[in-house]
Parts: sequence; C-alpha cells; structure tokens
Amino acid sequence: MLEVEAKFAVRDLDTIRSRLEAMGVRKGRRQKELDVYYNAPHRDFGETDEALRVRYDDTGITLTYKGPKIHVGSAKAREEQNLGVSSGETLEAILTSLGFRRAATVSKVREFYEAAGVTITLDAVEGLGTFIEIEILTGDDRDDAATRIGAIAKELGVEGPPIYTSYLEMLLFKQ
Repeated sequence: MLEVEAKFAVRDLDTIRSRLEAMGVRKGRRQKELDVYYNAPHRDFGETDEALRVRYDDTGITLTYKGPKIHVGSAKAREEQNLGVSSGETLEAILTSLGFRRAATVSKVREFYEAAGVTITLDAVEGLGTFIEIEILTGDDRDDAATRIGAIAKELGVEGPPIYTSYLEMLLFKQ
C-alpha cells in the first residue's frame, strides 16, 4: 500500500476544526502518540530516506517501516508496512540486540478526521508546533490521490507550501 500525504504548518487548529465540521467531516479519535525511531546497523536510514518506528498510542503498539519518499505533485508518497505487537519493551529489546539504535522520539497529540477514504489529522507536536496532515492510502493511483489532497487543503483554507520532511527530520534538524 502506498501512503500519499501532504503536511502543512498551521497556526490555529480551531479554525481548521470549524472548517472540517462545516464540511460535515466526521471526527474520530484523539490520542497521544509516542514514536520511537530506530536506525539500522547496516545502513543509515537518514541517507536512504527510510524510517523504522515503534509507535505507542491508545490503540496499542505498532512497528512501522516506511520506504523512501516519492514526490507526487504537491504531496509525498511512501511505501508503508505496519505490524501490531503486544510488547513494545520486548520489541525494542530485540531491535537493540540486533544492533539497531534509537535515533529520536517524537511525541504528539493527534486528532483524526475521516471523509471518503481520506484521513485528516490535526497534530500538536512537542517541540515543533501544530500541523495538518491529509493522507490517502492507495494502490497505484498516486497522482489522483495527490490531486484530491490538494483540493481538500484548498477547501480547508490551508495556506503555505506543503512540508515534505517528517516530524523526525524536523526535530533532528532543530537539534
């Protein structure tokens, strides 16, 4: 599955929430997420543009691999594979034993909105600020997904260029 998304910095999440409500977009869950990123012993994920993450949230613990970014119009796309695990502590011990090392952690509060196959999240990221992400999971039609994402951003009144860097990259750059 290919994840096509665009991320934008926003100053006022309340305005975006109001616009989503006016559009009739259904609000989903709100949760705190703690993402622990790892780097591989055999290659540098910063150089290969990959990511390996252990996410702790209200729904459980998930190991995620993300492939290199592909620019699609004003969005980005990545291969993404997820695996639910029962023990994050055990998973992290296995990764460490195999030579993987912690790169950084990202902590955020995320609100989910769903509409016609589109996931919109409003994120408050510790140390970075507030953002909106618009995401579509697709098989092969990444250009159509990018076009839809751009139209939704415009309808929500989101201004400014999309941000292609991940929260992890933004935090590492800030350090």
